[in-house]
Amino acid sequence: MPELRSLAANSPTRRSHWRALGLSEADMLKPKIAVVNSSSELAVCFAHLDGVAKVVKDAIRAAGGVPFEVRTTAPSDFITGAAKMGSYILAARDVVTHDIEVQVEAAMLDGMVCLTSCDKTPPGHLMAAARLDIPTLLVIGGYQASGMIGNEHVDLEDLWSGSVGERFGKTPKFPIEDMIPQAVRGPGVCAGMATANTMHCVVEALGMCIPGSAPVRANSEKMFDKARAAGARIVEMVHEDLRPRRILTEAAFRNAAAMTLAVSGSINAIKHLQATAVEAGVDVDLFAIWEEMGRKVPVLTAVRPNGPVRIEGFEDAGGAAAMLKRLATVIETDAMTCTGQPLAAVIADTPEGDTAIIRPLDAPISDGPSIVILKGSLAPASAVVKLGIRDPKRPERFEGRARVFDQTAPLLAEIEARTLEKGDVVILRGQGPKGGPAMGGGASLVLFAIDAAGLARDVAFVTDGQLSGLCLKGLTIAEVSPEAVDDGPLGQVRDGDIVLIDVPARRLDVLVDAAEFAARPNEAQPLSAHPTGYLDLYRRGVQPMAKGTALVQEPARP
Repeated sequence: MPELRSLAANSPTRRSHWRALGLSEADMLKPKIAVVNSSSELAVCFAHLDGVAKVVKDAIRAAGGVPFEVRTTAPSDFITGAAKMGSYILAARDVVTHDIEVQVEAAMLDGMVCLTSCDKTPPGHLMAAARLDIPTLLVIGGYQASGMIGNEHVDLEDLWSGSVGERFGKTPKFPIEDMIPQAVRGPGVCAGMATANTMHCVVEALGMCIPGSAPVRANSEKMFDKARAAGARIVEMVHEDLRPRRILTEAAFRNAAAMTLAVSGSINAIKHLQATAVEAGVDVDLFAIWEEMGRKVPVLTAVRPNGPVRIEGFEDAGGAAAMLKRLATVIETDAMTCTGQPLAAVIADTPEGDTAIIRPLDAPISDGPSIVILKGSLAPASAVVKLGIRDPKRPERFEGRARVFDQTAPLLAEIEARTLEKGDVVILRGQGPKGGPAMGGGASLVLFAIDAAGLARDVAFVTDGQLSGLCLKGLTIAEVSPEAVDDGPLGQVRDGDIVLIDVPARRLDVLVDAAEFAARPNEAQPLSAHPTGYLDLYRRGVQPMAKGTALVQEPARP
């Protein structure tokens, strides 16, 4: 058995502190496990996690470990996105990672179980696991219940799109005031295959949670069963010295990409996985992996917003575990998992599930890829387009006149005034990791507004900002890199330039004489010219998209 880190650090003063907390001398010799909890009364996403923490701690004690509950920040898009045009949302991901380091690594604890919930805590936890490289498991916190109006289901996607649409003349599914009490009926993350449930499925594909954990109804018996199993398993992992960098290999990242493509998940998974790879010291190009796996992986399920299937239906059909079984012939099943066994052994024990909801590879919902990486004169490094389920009415090649905006408000005013024209390529820049900062700025709001105005099939949208996982409307190119305010060519585009989007060719180009274009000054303006406090630190330290917008330089692998 490996020497316990916590035992090696057991100074008399440390033992005195822990004796005062109620630990016995026998406890001093046991594995010390952090239970990382982002419980918060601010957001329903995290409101139930204290109950989950208790179950995990009880299981750790029963397995012969000593749990210590530690708290971190709790970023929730719809709550902590209120200020600074949402700039705190992505930036908070890295606060989670640093917070865990400061508490868990500084205390030299032996392992950790992270209670992972809304969009930014899963990547924050994965990044911390990779950085600290101590035995780690993630417990999936589950998705929220939603309600009914009459005989029709209503969830947060309906409420959000309806509230934006109403401003731009589109009648919502039901009156907004009627939807508010029905859209969210309990704790957990947004229903549907938005960023949170995408990342929960990614965690399972990486092998970093108890198999069969994702997705799961929040506060269900299944969720608590997996939490108990995680509490027991983490103590075993400490004794086995099974650490994240044995699990978070290039093979695991390929499997996570395949999962995201198969469920047509959120494009945000790409940067979160790249940031995790940076923290793990894995030299991998997620954009190249996406292109490679996209040729192999079609869309195998149609969970909202991609299609009519509710997240409950996907869970009941077998969820991420069944999806991995479907993908067995195109993923790397020799990848290690938290069970101590390769993925092949996990898949062998996985039930087939419902093949009508989670289709076989040879009978997909839609040809792939569901997410495509573009490059070109406007995106020398990368840009991302989500195609989802292929729609013959949605163009995949678009050539039009640029309409350039550096702020969200003037663009929304133009949409409201109906001044955009068919064939326009709407460009919203200055919204990237440095420009937002932290990709704030409301690109998702613009996309819903374009759809509400009936323009989704008539204009294309290009931005260096990010999109909500609920966004799947029209031809939209996001996360253009290099971003405009970091010398990206998007800053040199002018109104009237002809922009060509060619998804089959994987190109995003401006059709302007190269010498003339290169001679232009970059006129992009950041969303916030003078951020203060943490956002100022973030802007000065954030890495580009190719590093997952991480706040650290790539570490050397030990």
